Amino acid sequence: MKAKAAKEPASYSISELAREFDITTRTIRFYEDKGLISPARRGQTRIYSPEDRVRLKLILRGKRLGFSLEESREIIDMYDPAGGNVEQLQRLLAAIEQKRAQLHQQLRDIQSLMGELDEAEARARAALEQNTDH
Repeated sequence: MKAKAAKEPASYSISELAREFDITTRTIRFYEDKGLISPARRGQTRIYSPEDRVRLKLILRGKRLGFSLEESREIIDMYDPAGGNVEQLQRLLAAIEQKRAQLHQQLRDIQSLMGELDEAEARARAALEQNTDH
């Protein structure tokens, strides 16, 4: 006997999404203000669709990967549920390649800085040792 998969809700409240993604309702409203998600409204209440939930998930994933909100918007806006999403995937791959190159450069910069700190520390320790020997 197979268990039925849990049916996805038709809508979500702002607090449900905040709880699910471990973010604040203010963060969700910020993304709404930036035009990244567009919930329906019933009076003063925001009603988020499953599509809004997916967009929020993609925004947060982009943030974790180091993409700016504008980069995330470009990739998400290309999404076409009816199509093969080739353009979106190509854009995502290009963005990943660019982000990877940027991170490699930052890593080289950090490694160089660490080397400089090691040298400065060694000089400071040597000077300290020399001053305490007198």
